[in-house]
Amino acid sequence: MSSEALKEQPAAETAPLLEMSNVEVIYDKVFLAIKGVSIAIRPGDRVALLGANGAGKSTTLKTISGLLTPERGEVTRGTLTYKGENILGLSPPERVRRGIVHVLEGRRIFGHLTPEDNLLAAFPTRGSGRRFQQLKEQVFTYFPRLRERSGTKAGYLSGGEQQMLAIGRALMVDPELIMLDEPSLGLSPLLVQEIFGIIREINEQQGTSVLLVEQNAAAALEIVNHAYLIENGHVVMSGSAEVLKQNPDVQEFYLGGTGKVDYHNVKHYRRRKRWLA
Repeated sequence: MSSEALKEQPAAETAPLLEMSNVEVIYDKVFLAIKGVSIAIRPGDRVALLGANGAGKSTTLKTISGLLTPERGEVTRGTLTYKGENILGLSPPERVRRGIVHVLEGRRIFGHLTPEDNLLAAFPTRGSGRRFQQLKEQVFTYFPRLRERSGTKAGYLSGGEQQMLAIGRALMVDPELIMLDEPSLGLSPLLVQEIFGIIREINEQQGTSVLLVEQNAAAALEIVNHAYLIENGHVVMSGSAEVLKQNPDVQEFYLGGTGKVDYHNVKHYRRRKRWLA
């Protein structure tokens, strides 16, 4: 085959780092939280899960990290593979060792410890002191404010600084996939912009894949390259960030619309929001 012909051949699609296929999750053997959810994350991807409260976004993250069991949730259908391996039977610590880390909503830092001690608490016990210093320096490079406040108890940090610490603590396990649940919650628009910029920087410099759960769809779609929209436990739309930003339904219901409501078409919009289900 000639070199010109080779150039015309499409590049082989990268295999997913993580793939969730047709997964259903039930809480307390009664409540069906997510219903046939399928998503894929490739190495180096930045992916967002968008949707309203109660749509199933956080449940999707907990399915991946293995944190369903403490909340009496279980996967009753579907598959979850990471690097081609079925991980549904693995414990949460084992999934962390595989390279999956979950930054929970609400930060969950140790308020009585300093930022440096929080980082030490997250560092694997089998790791060397030298590696700890390398990762700590990396965190302080991304978040200089934590270096400045390294001697202060974490409970006295601002909300933005605590969120930075929660993300920094996740980086101490050197993850390949970092999942962030509502990192913008309770933060000012300027802080959200700063933290999202750092998330993009981590992704681009470290090659760490990012799965972001956000109700702030406008902010999320500015930093991700792909997004899934979840409603009532179903994925109702997916595509590139640019495609979702241009979708009129997404604009109307998740991006604040144009500010001009045509009340003649309100019933039409309500009908469309069912995503032609």
